Amino acid sequence: MVARALPPLNALRAFEAAARLGSMSRAAEELHVTHGAVSRQVRLLEDDLGAALFLREGRGLRLTTAGERLREATGTAFDQLQATVRTLRRGAGAGTRVIGCPGSLLARWIIPRLERLHADLPGLRLHLSAQDSDPDPALPGLDAVLLAGAPPWPAGWRVHALGPEQIGPVLSPRHPAFARLAGRPADALLDEAVLHTASRPQAWPQWARSQGLAPDRLRTGTGFEHLYYLLEAAVAGLGIAIAPAPLVAADLGADRLAAPWGFVETGAQWCLCTRTADDPQLDRLAAWLRTELAQGQPI
Repeated sequence: MVARALPPLNALRAFEAAARLGSMSRAAEELHVTHGAVSRQVRLLEDDLGAALFLREGRGLRLTTAGERLREATGTAFDQLQATVRTLRRGAGAGTRVIGCPGSLLARWIIPRLERLHADLPGLRLHLSAQDSDPDPALPGLDAVLLAGAPPWPAGWRVHALGPEQIGPVLSPRHPAFARLAGRPADALLDEAVLHTASRPQAWPQWARSQGLAPDRLRTGTGFEHLYYLLEAAVAGLGIAIAPAPLVAADLGADRLAAPWGFVETGAQWCLCTRTADDPQLDRLAAWLRTELAQGQPI
């Protein structure tokens, strides 16, 4: 039998992450290695294949024709591998429901409520998986995803609507301008450089329009790759952030953050979306989540 003549797995993983995320730095963050380690693995892969995979354009990356072909192949292969591994893990713990959700929601809203969830739903066993990209409509390896979205939904999904999504500006009482800004109307923010995140660039413009403000008058300050880091910066008093209400509810209750201008509905709904037409365990989870959101969201 002839051995498979494949490049090293680490090189393929580094390439797939960089191609999917469009950044060596973001790939390094996802893989928990240095930027240099990802670059070296990609160079190793290019040497092995005898073809360039990326074109460097300033600080950005663009895939070559060879890179596009390899991205399609590695993306499909890793998706299938991930789905199989999740299925096997789930089989090892029969009865466990695998739920995907954004990492920031998992860290700031779900994990602080896990003890209560286990007490209220003692028969429900969960495996929680951070899913920061748009979910595959087939939900490979998952029983459900928790997300904020709006129709049209993928065919075959059962969507449990949990409550309207609301977003609003938040800042820490430690912010140097807190006393000056807290009592002023929303247009006071046009004089401030606001924190923003690459994962949701439409949030500030959407809020500005809801206040009758022109989005192009907003001044953007420091940007962050993930919402979690954005909110940590806001709690530290480093700037004004914008966030979904559930993710800052605990900070508002503990006076770590304040929301002087309240929250506005985005038109999206928090939803638990499943592939299964009838699953009493997920129905119970949806009802629990709906109650928690209703009790925890400031209006």
